Amino acid sequence: MTDNPYIPFPMKVLSVVKQTEIDWTFRVEADFTPIGGQFLQLSIPGVGEAPISISDFDDGWIDLTIRKVGRLTDVIFDLKVGESIYARGPYGNGFDLDQYRGKNLFMVAGGTGLAPIKNIISYFHRNRSELNSFTVVLGFKSPEDILFADEIKAWSENVDIILTVDKEQEGWTGNTGLVTQYISDFDFGNEPTEVIVVGPPMMMKFSTLGLVKKGIPKENIWVSFERKMSCGIGKCGHCKIDETYVCLEGPVFNYPKAQQLLD
Repeated sequence: MTDNPYIPFPMKVLSVVKQTEIDWTFRVEADFTPIGGQFLQLSIPGVGEAPISISDFDDGWIDLTIRKVGRLTDVIFDLKVGESIYARGPYGNGFDLDQYRGKNLFMVAGGTGLAPIKNIISYFHRNRSELNSFTVVLGFKSPEDILFADEIKAWSENVDIILTVDKEQEGWTGNTGLVTQYISDFDFGNEPTEVIVVGPPMMMKFSTLGLVKKGIPKENIWVSFERKMSCGIGKCGHCKIDETYVCLEGPVFNYPKAQQLLD
């Protein structure tokens, strides 16, 4: 890492794992420990820069699950083990694990929204006794779009996983339907429940509305804005909504605050 926030530092690629045809996870060397929910500004000199959520981390490495969507990611997908990607950060706030300990935790993720909360799920999977109950609803467009399939199978051993795809698919024997269906069907009981929702904007909108309708207090709901950011340090104003800089005050927001961030 460098002292100058504008200068990226190299991170050596340790491994590359193909999740789907367009989503790959790059494990890179790291000499810092981020917070789950933070992001990096990834770059290739002479090509460009983009914000990418940190999907997992441990001593000496972090994982970045990247979707191939343009010129920069095309070049990143050509990187080989031993080569370097460049980064600035980590930036933004993250999820405070103390907020959830000793309570019921209900998480909802749609598509690539699973990436920024993967580490949170993995942590409480390993430390299941820190939660009273733990339910995760995961929604994908199709079976071919499912991320972290091996990890989902492992989590299912001691986490209540509801995995669904949007529509019926030939050969698919699991759940179908939108995540909102499983929110409306869920019995939250009377004990304190904290909720995390991450995914496409419309999915988050209707999921949070459904949760409030089920009686979850707004202050118990946490969301992550995957809005496109540019500089990551609050200088360019690209992510500014009203007076809020998402890259500085987010991307994780408590729902009462998030409600006010109309784009």
